[in-house]
Amino acid sequence: MPRVVRLLLAFITGVAIAPRALAAQGGPGRPAVPAYHIVKRIPIPGEGGWDYLTIDPVARRLYVSHATRVVVLDADADTIVGEIPNTMGVHGVALAPDLGRGFTSNGRDSSVTIFDARTLAVIANVKVTGRNPDAIVYDSATHRVFTFNGGSDNATALDARTGAVVGTIPLGGRPEFSTVDGAGRLWVNLEDKSSVVRLNTRALTAGAPWPLAPCEEPSGMAIDRASHRLFIGCSNKLMAVVDAESGRVVTTLPIGDGVDANAFDPATKLAYSSNGDGTLTIVHEDGADRYSVVANVLTAARARTMALDGKTGRVFLTTAQFTPAPAQTAATPRPRPAMVPGTFVVLVLEP
Repeated sequence: MPRVVRLLLAFITGVAIAPRALAAQGGPGRPAVPAYHIVKRIPIPGEGGWDYLTIDPVARRLYVSHATRVVVLDADADTIVGEIPNTMGVHGVALAPDLGRGFTSNGRDSSVTIFDARTLAVIANVKVTGRNPDAIVYDSATHRVFTFNGGSDNATALDARTGAVVGTIPLGGRPEFSTVDGAGRLWVNLEDKSSVVRLNTRALTAGAPWPLAPCEEPSGMAIDRASHRLFIGCSNKLMAVVDAESGRVVTTLPIGDGVDANAFDPATKLAYSSNGDGTLTIVHEDGADRYSVVANVLTAARARTMALDGKTGRVFLTTAQFTPAPAQTAATPRPRPAMVPGTFVVLVLEP
């Protein structure tokens, strides 16, 4: 994009255009935030779409969903070390480090692939009790894996040790992202209801939905277990901070457009929002009920899914280049642009 165009877009949107984020000034309860910048672009071979990224902070691996397989990278060397094949329409990866296993949610054939987290060898493929499993999460308190089935408005619970389906939980809306507290509780966004539901992972029951207004169409979610706060990305360019105990919306903060993932670093008290408009919004937790936007980093268009490496502070994002959308017709009222072959990459940002 020509520099003059970037300058104009930045003036209109208020987004920083420098290759680094604007570093926030230190203050009471708020340390200076180092500027992030893109240090590497890792090409990922093959064609097709993508969704979530998942990092294993101990084994130092990054799992990248990519159409019909999961590509696995060394999170320090930034090189491809293997893949998990035949994960049709894969959305996400959940890891059970205490069991040495991993699990993928395969939307196209409504299944979960179970694999050995050390060798990446496939152990089993299990059908879920719903359609199009999207988000997936492991609960260490119960040794259960939960898939959130966007095509059937429910969740499937699997025994992570045996792979057996142990229950199905109706949710009353289309689930998006989820997180757990490690103590038998789980939260999941309902995108079409603009609400969040808390689940008991032992009893396999769901509580009443908590409305998230003014947040609309929530997608990404992260948790601060110490302060019991959820960080939820909303389609109307807001991050909602929610009390995980009561469902109270504590506050909302402005973020970029097209959010799809959130992350939280308990060491720095920073919450992240990766946005499809090509920005990464960073929020500091000044206190349990006080939050500030401290930076907006220029990334790349469509880089809306993310993984945060808590060990190094690096952020990984995925994106690709697309052709212009074709002309609108009666048969295709909402035409989509085509992905340019060979352009899928992982972006690496460092502070």
